[in-house]
Formats: sequence, structure tokens, C-alpha cells
Amino acid sequence: MAKGITITTSLVSLPELFSQTIVSIFDCIHAAKAVATQVESFEKFSNYIEKITSILKELSNSNVNDSESLRNALDILNLEVKVVKQLAFECGTRNKIYLLISCRKILKQLENNTKEICQALGLIPLASLDGPLRISNKINRLRKDMLAAEYSPGMVENEILDKIESGIKETNVDRCYANGLLVSIAEAVGVPNEPLALRKVFDEFKNEIEDSTRGLDTAEARRMEQIVVLLEKADATTSFEEKAKRYFHERNSLPRQPLEPLQSFYCPITMDIMVDPVEISSGRTFERSAVERWFADGNKQCPSTSIPLENLVLQPNKTLRQSIEEWKERNKMITIVSLKPKLQSNEEQEVLQSLCELHDLCVERELHREWVIFEEYIPILIELLIAKNKEIRTQTLAILCILAEDSHDNKERIAKVDQALESIVRSLARQIKESKFALQLLLQLSRSSAVRDVIGAVQGCIFLVVTMLNNDEAQASENSRELLDNLSFLHQNVIEMAKANFFKPLLHLLCSGPDNVRLLMAKTLSELELTEHHKLSVFKDGALGPLLQLLSHDNLEMKAVAVRALQNLSNLPQNGLQMIKEGAVGPLFEILYRHSLSLPSLREQVAVVIMHLAKSTISQEADREQISLLKSDEDIFKLFSLISLTGPDIQRNILQAFCAMCQSSSGPDIRAKLRQLSAVQVLVQLCEADNPTVRASAVKLFCCLTVDGDDITFQEHVNQRCIDTLLRIIKSSTDEEETASAMGIISNLPKDIQITQWLLDSGALDIIFASLTDGNRNAPHKKQEIESAVRALCRFTVSENREWQKKVAEAGFIPVLVQLLVSGTSLTKQNAAISLKQFSESSSALSRPVKKSSPFICCLAATETGCAVHQGICTVESSFCILEANAVEPLVRILGEGDFGACEASLDTLLTLISDERLQNGCKVLDKSNAISPIIRLLSSTSTILQEKTLKALERIFRLVEMKHKYATLAQMPLVDITQRGSGGMKSLAAKVLAQLNVLGEQSSYF
Repeated sequence: MAKGITITTSLVSLPELFSQTIVSIFDCIHAAKAVATQVESFEKFSNYIEKITSILKELSNSNVNDSESLRNALDILNLEVKVVKQLAFECGTRNKIYLLISCRKILKQLENNTKEICQALGLIPLASLDGPLRISNKINRLRKDMLAAEYSPGMVENEILDKIESGIKETNVDRCYANGLLVSIAEAVGVPNEPLALRKVFDEFKNEIEDSTRGLDTAEARRMEQIVVLLEKADATTSFEEKAKRYFHERNSLPRQPLEPLQSFYCPITMDIMVDPVEISSGRTFERSAVERWFADGNKQCPSTSIPLENLVLQPNKTLRQSIEEWKERNKMITIVSLKPKLQSNEEQEVLQSLCELHDLCVERELHREWVIFEEYIPILIELLIAKNKEIRTQTLAILCILAEDSHDNKERIAKVDQALESIVRSLARQIKESKFALQLLLQLSRSSAVRDVIGAVQGCIFLVVTMLNNDEAQASENSRELLDNLSFLHQNVIEMAKANFFKPLLHLLCSGPDNVRLLMAKTLSELELTEHHKLSVFKDGALGPLLQLLSHDNLEMKAVAVRALQNLSNLPQNGLQMIKEGAVGPLFEILYRHSLSLPSLREQVAVVIMHLAKSTISQEADREQISLLKSDEDIFKLFSLISLTGPDIQRNILQAFCAMCQSSSGPDIRAKLRQLSAVQVLVQLCEADNPTVRASAVKLFCCLTVDGDDITFQEHVNQRCIDTLLRIIKSSTDEEETASAMGIISNLPKDIQITQWLLDSGALDIIFASLTDGNRNAPHKKQEIESAVRALCRFTVSENREWQKKVAEAGFIPVLVQLLVSGTSLTKQNAAISLKQFSESSSALSRPVKKSSPFICCLAATETGCAVHQGICTVESSFCILEANAVEPLVRILGEGDFGACEASLDTLLTLISDERLQNGCKVLDKSNAISPIIRLLSSTSTILQEKTLKALERIFRLVEMKHKYATLAQMPLVDITQRGSGGMKSLAAKVLAQLNVLGEQSSYF
């Protein structure tokens, strides 16, 4: 119970005292929730005092008598709760390391507070309460639980505290011990295991110790100082410069020659310097092993004085032992300093002897290695690697291996010395013992990310390491594998590797090495960044066969590495075709179809390889040799069915594979079979996929299937929702190829009235107009999008539906089409001309008659003139007149450009001007536009369709006498040529035109 409690609350009413106590408890619970250490223990305490609040509330509501005993109990409760609140506050704000180290003390205080509160509950008078039995039972049960309460640190905290105590007792613990201890503390308190974070929290710990030691008793303050000294041995707590400064401060205070031992260091029995001195009951000190033998021989008197001993107890003489250790370490410091000039001697034997001595010191203690670094031995040791004596080089490499093992800083110090790595690599090519140490050293250095790239760039390094893979000694072979594993994928200079003949030994080991070596070689091939030339060379030199063997291996890791290597090499079409020809498809499909694989990423990588193989079938070589990826309908069905059964990564690659195959020489068959498999239905659904890359791939494949599909297939699955989706993609997608493909689908849809109406209802005209007028026309897929957009427009310009034509004209499309006749691709010009032809077919019916002017008005107003062809009032928007749209001149120009499709469409459009009764007026316009001569030149075209259409046009044109007189000479020879070389129908038609020109009689045999 808290001592010295006096009643200071006599002036406070009892209900107010209850209220104050309850508020204090709630404040304490709130503080306990914010602790950063021993959370479970504070939560346990909070549960106890939360139950007390329930009891206090019942007491305050009962008719309890105001008594000194009750007030005393509430005072104690208030005091103890406030003490715990302050403890909890400190546990939420103080340094994390300090809290961990003090956790036993903290929990002991919490346990004492719990017991004090338990005693206070016993002071509450229960006899005068209403219903005392119920409250009394509650209090008794709670007091019983609190008296039994124990708070103890967790297993991790206890282990750390035990390590700290052990480290304090063992005065010679090394840096490795301190490093491990600090890492354990960092993990326990939630501090990142990074030097800066560790240094920061340790500095805060030291500052807190300095501030708090004034309030600690001497023993506790000494313990905290010892902990600081112990943790300061860790790398992260003290900088290299601070350690060096401390070292040189001590080193400079020592003489040049070793210190003589004190007489007290010698054991009186053995006359040797003691290692484990112990004191016996006579007060004399001896070496433990020596005095134990003395007693074992039956002696019961002091070995030095011969005085009988009271007992045979041995007491460790820690002070003397520490003095001996300090003397030894000072002498070793002097020795390390003295060896430096000896290593630079010209006497090989002296150098070798000094190296052996230095090696022993480095092996003995980590602290000695640190002193060697401070003394800047590394440049001296590196210089010894060019010595002629192989024993000197070997011993030097052995010391460097020990130094490199200590830290990444040491690795970097070694690598930074001029020509260090080159000298180590040269040792790889020397005798077995030396090469093994060189390999071991390079392996140590390669474990530093800052050094790996530098090692890999040393000429010949990779080659020499590869040659050591077949070393008879298992450890050397294993070191070679690990080193190559560390270096190969970071080695960027592949050309230098090829010059060093790296690929040949790699491929040799891939073909004939043991499984672990083959695995490493395949992994190397999977991670190297190879040029196209080297990818070809690797396959040419025989890598494919061994990789296919690994692909069929029972070991899953073998399969995975082989797949990654093939993925790296298969994106070159020549390699992809070779893989298909040599049977890679079967094993790849076997892996892809195995849903039970424990490596999901393996199936995804296989899908990438299959996509690469599919793309290789687009090449001319595949076309020439008739190489296809899928051989049967079943193969197509199985691969396509995976799209509905896999995740987005596999889906995307399979869709892209089918896109590629649809563009290969076997594309028409693939497309037909996919349509038979109801692929369109699946693709329509995927056009709404959440994953943008899957959706884009689905849209591109959908577009491929619409190229030569039958109308029925698409009418079954394309509805208003599908059209809305496609138009939304065109409006919002950032993938230009996806946008172009979606527009391609729109342009290829059946010319069905219902589909056309859906397109109009969904705002397709606005989207098509935007495609034709917005964006960079030189973008990679923009031309494809414009070609499809113009083709899609043709369905809205058919002359049978003038309502649709009017909507297109009012939207401003006709001037855009005319512009595309000038700037578009051949296909764009062809479809633009088709739309203009369909518009022109409606112009005569829509041309508004010219109003006849009254004789009295004609003098007062200008007479309204009609169209030169249609003889009425024409405008672009009202009658779709191609003369008003200035389309005639670009159409005539297309006649001479050589593309048959565009030329035919332009000719058809121009001929609408001379159809029916418009012959005379239309011919005048064509003549004025210099169109007749280009039309006549089409007689010499290699296209029979163009020749036939031209003959029919000229038969009409030459009905006019003025046209015959003007163009007969130009047309005569081409017509004669047709009568001699043309087909039967063409000969007859050409002869008929010649007869019109009076070249042949009307009774000629040509008719």
C-alpha cells in the first residue's frame, strides 16, 4: 500500500471524489493505449482498472456511508492510477531502446501498482452498503485476480536482455556480437535495419541515458553505461571515422616495441602467462588448469606458500584477466603497425613470414581486422598481387578474403584500389590454390551491389569463372556458380563477352554439364540483355536443343528457367520459327494447359513465348515454308478456350497470339475457325473488360475477325450495347491501335438497316467526324483509323436513304471527303470517292428548279443561275452536288495515280455527271475539267474492270459529235489494241466505240 497517505480530500464531497477517481482511471486507460512497449501488459492492467470503474459507479449509486476508510481507499486508488498514467506516458514517449532495456523494471513497477490498488480495494467498507454481498463478491473476485497478476517481458525481450547481460560479463565480445545484438533490438522495437535509422535511435538512447542517470542509483547508472559501451562496438552506432580516431588515439600512446608482461601475469606453477587466472583461499592467483591439476594430485596446500587451504574453491580473478587481455591487445596493435614496412621489403621470405603473421591476427579477432583497415593495409596487399612469388600472391588473397567478408565497406575499399579487380581476375588463371582464393575473393566482392557491375566489366572475368565451373573440387565449382549467378545478368557489355568467347563455354555447359550447371547457364541466358545478332548466334550455336530438354524436365525450376530463357530469345522471328520447326510448341502448350502448376507466373511466361512464336509466323520465311503455329482445329479450340479460364496476363498474350496468326498466310483459315467457335461472342464480352490491355487485345482480334466474316455471325452477337461500347472506346481510349481497330470493326459491320440505325442513335456520325478531323494524321495508327472511318461513312451515304445522306451532309462531311481525296491514302481516297458517288446519285432529284423571272422583275434583279450539270439550284448541303463541293478536280487527279481501287471509285463518281439526260451538260463539265483525256488513258490500264467501265463511258461520251471530233485521235489506238488483245466482250465493245468514231463499219465482224 502507498505509504504516508493522509486524508487531503475531506472538503470534497463523496460523489465528487468518486467522480474524480473514475476520471483518473479513464485518463490512465487512455494513456495505456498509447504505449510503445509491453502493450499486452498495459492492456491487462487497463482491464483490471476498467472493472474498478464499474464497481465505483455501483458504490456511488448506493447508500454508502461517507467514512475515512472509504476516502482513504479512493485516495490510494487516485494516487496509484496517476502513477501508472505517468508510467504509461513515459512508455509512449521515451526512446525505444531504453524502454526495451528497462522493460523488466517497468513491468515490476506495474505489478507493484496493481498490488497497491488491490490493497486499496480491501479498505472499502462493505458492511454499510445496500446489497453488500453482490458488490463484495465483485471486489473479492477482482482482488483475487489482481493479487495473482504477473507481468513479464516476451520471449524476444528476455532473449535480448540475456544477451546484453552476457555481453557485459564477457568483456571481450567482438563487433559481430554487437552487430547481431543491435539488429535483434531493432527488430524488436520496430526500427528499420538500416545504418542511419539505427544510428539515430542509438544516439537518442545515449542522450536519454545521460539525462536519466542523475536520477538512477549507482548500480543502474553503471549498467546503462556498460550497455552503451557494448552497443558502441556495432558498426551502425559508431562511424568509421570515430572508430579510427579512437584507435589512433590509443595507438599513438604506445611504444614502437612490444610491452613486457607484468610479473603478476605469470602463473607461479607453469611460469607461463595466464589465460584464465583464478584465486584460491590463500589469496594467491594461478592458471585454472594448473591449479586444478595440483588439487587433483591430492594437494591441499597453497602451491606458492605451502600453507594448508581452508577450502578448494576457485574464484575467477576478472580484474587480472582483463589486464592480461588489454596487455595482449596492445602488443598486437604494436605488431600490426610493425608488419607494415616488412610487407614492403624486397626480401620475399620476410614478406611471406609477415603475411602469415598478419593472416593469423586477422583470423584471431574481428577487432584486429578493423585495425588492419585503419592502418591502410589494403593498397599494400593489392600491390603484392603482382608479385612473382605465387605463395605471396596466395597468402595475400587469403587475407583479402577475410577482410572482404567483414563488411560491404571493406568490399568497396578493395574494389576502389587501382587495378585491384584486374589483378584478382588474373589470379583466376593461375595455379589451383591461388585461383581458388581469387574466386572466393571475387565471390565475396560480388555480394556488394556497388561492386558487382565493376567485376563483371573486367575483361575475361566471366570467361575465367565459367571455365572453373567444371573444377574437380566441389567448393570451387559451387563458388563459380554463385559468382556467375551474381554477375552474369548485370554484365551489360555483351560484345566484350562475345569477344572473350563467353558464349561457346556457356553453350557447352548448357549442353553437357550437370543439372545444376545447366540450370545456371539457362538462367544466365534468360537474364542477359542480348542484341539480335547474339540471339541468332546463340540459337545457331545449339542453345535451342538443350533448352527444349530442360523445358520437358520433371523439375519445375528447370522448366521455369528454360521458359525464361526461351522468352528472352524467342522475340526474334527467325528464332521463333526455329522453335516451331524443332517442336517447342508441344511442351509449351503442355505447361500452359496445366492448371495445377505451383508457379502461376510460369504459365504467364509460356503465354509470352507462344505470343512471340505466333508473331514469327507473319514473316515472309514462314509464308514461304508454310509454317503455322496451330496444326488442328483442336489446337485452336484449346488455346482460345484458355481466354475464358485464365487471368489478364495470359489472356492478353493469347489474344495477341491469335491477332498475329490472323495476319499470317494461314490467317483466313484461322479467322474462319475462330468464327465457328463463337469467338465473336467472347470478344464482344471482353470489349467491356476492366483490364485495359486485355480489352485492347480483344478489340484488335475482333477487328481481324470482321475482315472477311459473314454477316450472319456478327448480326447474332453485335447489338446496341456492343456498338455503344465500341464507340466509347474510340472516344476515350489512349491506345491508338485499339482506337483504329474499334473503328475497323464499325466499318466492317454488316450493312444492315438495324445496325446502321443503332450507330446513328449512338452518335456514330459525331465520332466518325472527330476521327477524320482531329489528331495527328501522321501518328502510326491514325491513317488506319481514318481509312476505317471513311469506309464506315459509306453505309450512311447510300442513295437509297436520303434521310441518312442529309444527316451526313448537314454534319459537314462532304468538304472533309473532298479534302481526303487530296491528302488521304489510296484506300481513304477510294472510300471517299464511293461516298461522293452515292451523294452525286441523289443530286438530280434534289436540285431545286430555277424560278422563272417575271419580265418586269428581270430588269430589276440578277437572274438566278442553275448548276451546269443539274440545271437547278444546287448546294453541298441540300443537293450534295460534287460540282459545288469542288470535288471534280481531285477526282480527275486520282484517275492518273495508278491505284485501281481509288481510280475505279473516282471514275464511277465522275460518270454520275453524265448519267441519263445529263450527258451533254456533264460532258461539257468533264471536258472543261480536263477529265476526258485521263478517262481515255484508262483504256490502257491492266485492270479489265477499269477498261470495261471506261469503254462504256466512252460509248456514251462519243455520242456527242463535238466529243468525237476532239478526242477521237487520242482514243483510237487504245481501242484498236483492245480489239486485238481484249476478251470477247471487251473486243465487241471496243469495236462499237471505234464504229462511233468511223474507224470501223457498223457491220464489222467485231460486232
